Amino acid sequence: MRWSFLFVAFLLAACTAKPNAPAVAMQDGAESGATIAVYVASNGWHTGLILPSDAIPPGRLPEAADFPESRYLEFGWGDAEFYPAKDPTTAMVLRAALTPTAAVMHVVGLPAEPTRVFPKAEIIRLQIDQDAFDLLLDHIGGSFDRGDDRRAVSVGPGLYPNSRFYPATGRFHLGNTCNSWTARGLATAGVALETPEIVRAEALMAQLRPLAAAR
Repeated sequence: MRWSFLFVAFLLAACTAKPNAPAVAMQDGAESGATIAVYVASNGWHTGLILPSDAIPPGRLPEAADFPESRYLEFGWGDAEFYPAKDPTTAMVLRAALTPTAAVMHVVGLPAEPTRVFPKAEIIRLQIDQDAFDLLLDHIGGSFDRGDDRRAVSVGPGLYPNSRFYPATGRFHLGNTCNSWTARGLATAGVALETPEIVRAEALMAQLRPLAAAR
């Protein structure tokens, strides 16, 4: 039983461990060209999608208005109870493990290029065209649970000063983690993953590294 619990906790940690703390921000050059650069960030446990704010059409992701000064936005999806918890408990682990649970979206506003804000994280840059970027926006936008409102209302502060949690669609479980969500978004945008059915961060990053190297 003890080893089973540890295994469950290990998988849950994939979507609840905090990313490396941001470093002091620096300014970088603007993106250019016919394609749009998007980023996948991993701290070894959790992955998220990072998009340039100026590439997101006004109103396309209404929640982006909560971060008006940010040059990039990071989006992550995870368990609604465990992900925001500062001190996760055994009961939280078991609830997320034994039954599908509600989810939240975590949005972080970044003031500079992602590799400068998160120098200790692994960040893979991918160039995608406008059509693919629109599909990725659809995936992210559809992950916010807005109910009958135009935009989702924040349910609390995020893991950083310039971040917030929002209610999300979908149900978290051990076969559907934050890394699964990231992989599905990339696959929807046409990124050539061998399989989007991914649970662990390393399994996703291992598929993305050759794509980034070939760019």
